[in-house]
Amino acid sequence: MPSAPPARSIGPALICLLMAAAAAGAARPPEATVAQVHAELLRGATSVTALQRRYVSRIAALDARGPTLRAVLEVNPEAAALAARLDAAPGPRGLLYGVPLLLKDNIDTADRMLTTAGSLALVHSRPARDAFVVSRLRASGALILGKTNLSEWANFRSKRSSSGWSGRGGQTRNPYALDRNPCGSSSGSAVAVAADLAVVAIGTETDGSIVCPASVNGLVGIKPTVGLVSRTGIIPISASQDTAGPLARTVADAAAVLSVIAGYDPDDPATLPLKDRPAIDYSKSLDRAALKGVRIGVLRQYAGFHEGVDAVFERSLGILRAQGAILIDPVEIPKHTTLEADEQTVLLYEFKDGINRYLAGRPAGPKTLADLIAFNEREQAREMPYFPQDLFLEAQAKGSLLEKEYTEAHERAKRAAGPEGIDAALAQDHLDVLIAPTAGPAATIDLVNGEHLLGGEITSAPAVAGYPHVTVPMGALHGLPLGLSFVGPAWSEARLIACAYAFEQAAQARQPPALRPSVP
Repeated sequence: MPSAPPARSIGPALICLLMAAAAAGAARPPEATVAQVHAELLRGATSVTALQRRYVSRIAALDARGPTLRAVLEVNPEAAALAARLDAAPGPRGLLYGVPLLLKDNIDTADRMLTTAGSLALVHSRPARDAFVVSRLRASGALILGKTNLSEWANFRSKRSSSGWSGRGGQTRNPYALDRNPCGSSSGSAVAVAADLAVVAIGTETDGSIVCPASVNGLVGIKPTVGLVSRTGIIPISASQDTAGPLARTVADAAAVLSVIAGYDPDDPATLPLKDRPAIDYSKSLDRAALKGVRIGVLRQYAGFHEGVDAVFERSLGILRAQGAILIDPVEIPKHTTLEADEQTVLLYEFKDGINRYLAGRPAGPKTLADLIAFNEREQAREMPYFPQDLFLEAQAKGSLLEKEYTEAHERAKRAAGPEGIDAALAQDHLDVLIAPTAGPAATIDLVNGEHLLGGEITSAPAVAGYPHVTVPMGALHGLPLGLSFVGPAWSEARLIACAYAFEQAAQARQPPALRPSVP
């Protein structure tokens, strides 16, 4: 397995003093970046062991007590030992050396942690090996602190689910307003980074599950091109849409993580285009002047759902113009009336096929989707107190991937979202990038009726096409964060990251949540 490139630092900076003076109710300490962690480690101003202790203390104070965010399902029982080994390890040191990182609980780890997709059905079954992305992270020197809560089964169990709820972890809360929903299935990963329970985290997306939680939790989220990051060892929904990606407080941190986890994996055919391609260091895209001369299409069709969001979006357009971007306004992605239905059909077929294959490879526990359905029926009180398993039942009723209903829906959806959708919109006005509000402000938590988020329609076209999607904070509405989406064609991560970074540096729009830790 190729090793990660060596770590770089951008100059000394103070590492965050996470729990110091918490008992005295001190002001929230500054948040650390990857570069700041490296700078302090290289100067000897801190150690990986000290970082591990501080973040674990912060998880206890904010997640298990205090606001009780329920973002972290479990702290890695090997975290202290891993930190000690990293402190003792000789060079060279990887790109994420010593960086405290959390994993979404649908990403396999062959250690003492569980991998359950938030379901009680998998608590007695452990994966046989690390996911490909976990192997890359370990090789880079990242300190894997634990697993994060998520929408159970990555939000593919019921149409009436509450994002951030799982049978294993309960309801994750938005740190900006504790009665608000964290959005998407990578909810725990996003909340943890927003609340500074880790420097960065890994999420996964099928449609919106990285970018939506990033948006409503004031973060940067990168949903890569399908095939840039291996899905081996990640509990699946859709072979044609699933991908892992980073959640971070800065574009630079997200770029560093993506540089580590991207790469060819012979066990994931989607990564074949990377086989002979040299590794990309996405930090080389971090250019404050990157927006100058870039032709950007403004997708008004995904705005207009809230006047407050529109006002923040307009300010963002002004920042883009001031940085030299050429805005083509408006631009539309052609709509196809069957896209939503075709996507749902594809997901149902691919989920049944993928989950059966995945479960068959687990050493113990349920082996099929039918087994999961039966478990949920037996454990209704714990697993289905708020919403049913209608999507499981619909998927179970589908046949194989050879059926005409699947193959035709898959072909129509891919064509509508890609060549006749995003590609057509870009080509019509010779555009480089498309932009839109990522989603509305976080909705209130509603375990009875499910989530009711305004906006968010921008997620589907890049998700179905398998194209990259980057969101970056653009401001807030009544204290609730809002994200700006950058979308482009396949394999255009470097350009999207460059545009997002230049906007981020000009806008300086992110404000951390005001959280007060509790002490024993």
